[in-house]
Amino acid sequence: MTATDPALTALSQGWCALSLLHGRIDAHIEKALQSRHGLSVREYSLLDVLSRQHSGPGGHLRMQQVADAVVLSQSATTRLVTRLEDRGLLTRYLCDTDRRGIYTDVTEAGQALLTEARPTNDTALRQALDEAAKNPELAPLVRAVEELRVPA
Repeated sequence: MTATDPALTALSQGWCALSLLHGRIDAHIEKALQSRHGLSVREYSLLDVLSRQHSGPGGHLRMQQVADAVVLSQSATTRLVTRLEDRGLLTRYLCDTDRRGIYTDVTEAGQALLTEARPTNDTALRQALDEAAKNPELAPLVRAVEELRVPA
């Protein structure tokens, strides 16, 4: 393939459209979460991921797993966890079976804020997708997002 190959150009255009859709959704949700709950999209995502942990085998995530889930580097995730811990929304503790492992849990205050913010996130996501669907370049991507079924 060459740089002017139509398949490569189409691939690049598709990536640009996907990036544009992500940016619009992210910005819309960020504005809603910040104005109503004082949360960034990353903070909300972290609280959401950590709230889904459970006490059974494999139920708690290590920091690298959390970083992968919120799509941040491990150091950026650690800084984010620290900020939310300072706000009383998260707590950290050592793993019982491996003292090198550090786990993070959502506090009651963090769970309350997440519960309060979840409808805002969901509404803002729906609004952003509806707006993006009006753009012919983004409409197929919106349909693809709407058809995704991620296993629980």
